[in-house]
Amino acid sequence: MTTADNQATPPIKRVLANAGHLLSGRVVNAVVGLAYIALTARSLGKETMGVLVIINAFAQFLGEVAHFESWQTVLTYGTDPLLKNERTKFQQVLRLSLMLDLISSIIGVGLGVVGAWLFWQELRWPEGMSGYGALYALSIGVMTSATGVGLLRLFDRFRFLAAEQAVSSFVRMIGCAICAVTHAPIQYFLLAWAAGTFASFFYIAGIAIWDLKKRGLLDGFSLFGPTSQGLPGVWRFALSTNFSGTLEVGFTHVLTMAVGALLGPTQAAFWRIGKQVADGMAKPARLMVPALYPELAKMRAAGGQQAMTKLAIQIALIGGAAAGVLLALSLLAGRWILETVMGQAYGAAAGVMNWQVAAAAIGVMTLPLEPMLVSMRAAGAALMVRLVVVICYFAALVPLIQRFGLTGAGAALVASALAMAIGMYLMARRRLARLAAEEDSARPTKDDEGPKYDHAHGV
Repeated sequence: MTTADNQATPPIKRVLANAGHLLSGRVVNAVVGLAYIALTARSLGKETMGVLVIINAFAQFLGEVAHFESWQTVLTYGTDPLLKNERTKFQQVLRLSLMLDLISSIIGVGLGVVGAWLFWQELRWPEGMSGYGALYALSIGVMTSATGVGLLRLFDRFRFLAAEQAVSSFVRMIGCAICAVTHAPIQYFLLAWAAGTFASFFYIAGIAIWDLKKRGLLDGFSLFGPTSQGLPGVWRFALSTNFSGTLEVGFTHVLTMAVGALLGPTQAAFWRIGKQVADGMAKPARLMVPALYPELAKMRAAGGQQAMTKLAIQIALIGGAAAGVLLALSLLAGRWILETVMGQAYGAAAGVMNWQVAAAAIGVMTLPLEPMLVSMRAAGAALMVRLVVVICYFAALVPLIQRFGLTGAGAALVASALAMAIGMYLMARRRLARLAAEEDSARPTKDDEGPKYDHAHGV
């Protein structure tokens, strides 16, 4: 398809087509991902598996805390210079994004290594695991190839992005299979999981560099030079999206660690496995989000607020239908899925998984709201909503877990998803109303239009 043909295609069709590319890879990843999780669970047992998922959650949480959502910066600030063929300005955005990635990697690895040595007892790791946890924390530096992901989304290279997580899962599956056959201890399973993270990073980085060279966007590029000059609000935007992303993804890993600290590694394993299955079920619908961001960024650059609203409504309707299917599948076949894939001992996770799927379904129904806010450069509004909801959730989390166990954590997760959806909706509506008012004030009035030719009187 040529560029002209691509632009003539309705946005909803482009979103669904790109989501389809991602889905093709994620279907493979879902199967392979469950395979390496199952190999790990069956080989290590509930207790040791719980230790591994807590170490992984610790590393991923710190990675998200330090991680800048630099792909958002690439899309929001790089779309306009790319469309206008302003190579120097585009390279400036690229330079800034790479700098953000480097800063986040250094901070994340430092926090991970130090934290593993200092807090292993509070995290309920067995004695002797702190060193292995510190080594695993080195993978924090490559957990997210954010700039590469942003570039491939901007360049409409979703068929390459489709394989990102599949590459990681394949490497992990091969490593875990070797560990299972050789009856290796937990540290070798940790090595296999870390190897998948490194493989995914180098895959995305390689494709992104190849595409930049092909487009001539690396001609004259230097890592040293201007970064934020001429990009109004870029640091505020970068910090807001970073903190919002930290709250969103880090939220998941903090929950795993909180469950482990309060209820023990076995319950943490149940929570993590239930979340893995719930996320896998919701993943096909959520794949519309990464495909949605580039379209919204282009519409924002062209001033198409009405088109943005129309596209968001279309995505919401599709997401609502998918959410209903997800919840029905979990309620009717959740326990069977867990026992078939993970083994009979993990069927007890079905109850909490239903809560996790319900929360995911709410998120799927409202998935266009935050991308709209970010694309309208209102990342601060999205951050405010997420921050309030997360604070309220964690204020109630400990007493709920202590009183109701995993059920309390699951019910609170549903409540937080509902509160997040309502907050994002109100913020998006207010922002759209403000933009509409600005457009009306900028539109010329009849008095401003000057004299018109009167055909009846010839004046």
